[in-house]
Amino acid sequence: MNAGQVPYKVVSCSATFGVFTQEPLRRLEDAGCSVWLNPYGRVLTKAEILEYAYDADAVNVGNDEFGADVIRALPNLKMIARHGSGVNNIGYHEALRRGIVVTNTPGANAEETADLTFALILDLERHVTLMNEELKRDVWKKRAGHSLYGKTIGIIGVGAIGTAVARRAMGFGMDILGNDIVEKPEAAKTGLIFTSLNDLLKRSDIVTIHTPLTQATTNLIGAKELRMMKDDAILINTARDGIIRHSALEKALVGDKLYGYASDVHEGEPPKHSAIFDLPNVLVTPHAGSATYEANYRMGMAVADNIIAAMDGVMPPNLVSPMSVMYG
Repeated sequence: MNAGQVPYKVVSCSATFGVFTQEPLRRLEDAGCSVWLNPYGRVLTKAEILEYAYDADAVNVGNDEFGADVIRALPNLKMIARHGSGVNNIGYHEALRRGIVVTNTPGANAEETADLTFALILDLERHVTLMNEELKRDVWKKRAGHSLYGKTIGIIGVGAIGTAVARRAMGFGMDILGNDIVEKPEAAKTGLIFTSLNDLLKRSDIVTIHTPLTQATTNLIGAKELRMMKDDAILINTARDGIIRHSALEKALVGDKLYGYASDVHEGEPPKHSAIFDLPNVLVTPHAGSATYEANYRMGMAVADNIIAAMDGVMPPNLVSPMSVMYG
């Protein structure tokens, strides 16, 4: 940066950027950026975003609501860098209208989210958390669960994360079904067979969701879809909260139409306490799919790459296109 030149201001709304690993922050600072980090460890409110990012050149967005109204209120904004892959929380078309660059970090946390998915599957099927809590209260009770070997797992959304889940399922000796608008041939290497959503729901012992939240996937799983599932099936959601209709899910769980449910994603962060949180067959985690040192490093470095490229007038490596917004 030349003497007298105003630093490129980057405001990071993301609660985890520069927290687990500091290298991405140092890269931005070394490139001439002035970086403000989220000090709260949570999603920012709109008022906080407008306060801290009013004169920002670039904003690093986590799971914050960064819609068209927010974008219109930031006059100096040139770039929105998503710290993650999904951009459903960003007013993309308003950014496009303003000529604001939007980027993301696709695939940077795929393996880690697949790991958490299987952690939740194993926990639900073998009652790990429940037995742990009981034994700590001096309750000695062996709970029978379900084996994974020979069972059928249905993967809704066979992108990077869905494929990573399929690889793990192959190692457990499971039959693997998948559903997606694009049937990628490489998924077949895991033994995955593509089928319709209805067939997947009817045949699967475990249903796990890995599709982006779009107009087509909002409330994709409702009362009709839940009724198709086996009574002893479990449902996992590490994708986006809006894919499952909450009222239908609660009825299915209370009515013993699902063996278990686990979710890493919620309406609001932190969410309001839900009645299903208190059910013994429900597991909830605080959107921690990417919360490893390794994934945080990759995501952070991808954000830094994107911001530095845009600052230098070069096309960022992970530019979000209108087609990817529509189909994920």
